[in-house]
Amino acid sequence: MPSPPPTQTAYTIPATATAPSSLEKSTLPTPTPGPSQVLIRVTAVSLNFRDLLIASRSPEYPGAHAANLTPCSDGAGVIYSTHPTSRWHGKEGVRVVLHSNLWLDGDVRNLDLSKVHGGFETQGTLREFMVVGDEKIVEVGDDENGISDGQWASLITAGGTAWSALREGMDGRFDGVVEGWSGGWTEKKLKGKTVLTMGTGGVSCFAIQFAVALGATVIATSSSDEKLEIARELGATHLINYSKVEDWDVEVLRLTDGKGVDQVIEVAGAKTLLKSITSTRPGGLISLIGILTGAAKLPEEVVPAVLFGGKIVKGCVAFNKVCVDEMVKFVGENGIKPLVAKTFEFDQAIDAFHMLQKGGAVGNVVIKVA
Repeated sequence: MPSPPPTQTAYTIPATATAPSSLEKSTLPTPTPGPSQVLIRVTAVSLNFRDLLIASRSPEYPGAHAANLTPCSDGAGVIYSTHPTSRWHGKEGVRVVLHSNLWLDGDVRNLDLSKVHGGFETQGTLREFMVVGDEKIVEVGDDENGISDGQWASLITAGGTAWSALREGMDGRFDGVVEGWSGGWTEKKLKGKTVLTMGTGGVSCFAIQFAVALGATVIATSSSDEKLEIARELGATHLINYSKVEDWDVEVLRLTDGKGVDQVIEVAGAKTLLKSITSTRPGGLISLIGILTGAAKLPEEVVPAVLFGGKIVKGCVAFNKVCVDEMVKFVGENGIKPLVAKTFEFDQAIDAFHMLQKGGAVGNVVIKVA
């Protein structure tokens, strides 16, 4: 490949930012890879709720984030150049996705939130070029299963979180370790199990697709009949419109003959947590992933519902590199196509953030970079 340009365009978050409209386009030097590093030409970025909070410098996301930080954690692209010591040396042009943090294996104690792309002092992916360490690269091959760069980018955080939650439900231990995958990638490990998902955002859509591919029966909830039809297309068996069925937890129990589901992918947070607990069988798992409903005082019934049902409420904050490697193989073997709500051009990045902020997107919001 030709030498990279000396400068590149990137979006940055000024120290005074209070909303994504504060994002600024900046001209920055194109970095040079050091030992065991690779220069990536970023082709697509996928947005997450975390990116919106950081771009707005919201107190809801922890940490003191650097002035003029480039946002976003998820990116796909191609290897543009490498340091001679890189294990990827000689693989210029290969399509890749970027693992967004330095949690490579083991349990969540190995996660350092300050080292996730697009937060604290760690630069993000909303730029034309970025340097990453060898360990952050996952090769995806040429047009595997017809998946675009934007779809691959959307897979990392949303898909990785959904995959991690389901893997913990299948193979987790009380010490926080998830056993390595065994058997074939198309094995129906969740056959006979029931999974409840909430809404049709990126994590929920991936949770439906993954759980169905694993053999589970999925109950999907949404406030929109139109979106529920999309959930059905993704494989959900039962659909509940919670704007019409206020006591949707009672409906979940009816659908499961009073037993409750084996696992809930809980993305809303405090305002729905009690209903999620009520919907879960004794000893079942509530994977707490999101805070979309904002802060709220938990009802006093939460503790007895967990205690006397022997239920597990477990935070699912991120995913390790082993998990991402597994997920990419699983997606390829099962022909899963990530669902993208809309793709914006690089010049429209602020519009993409506004769409995410508005809510209601079915799937992930993607920005095409190059």
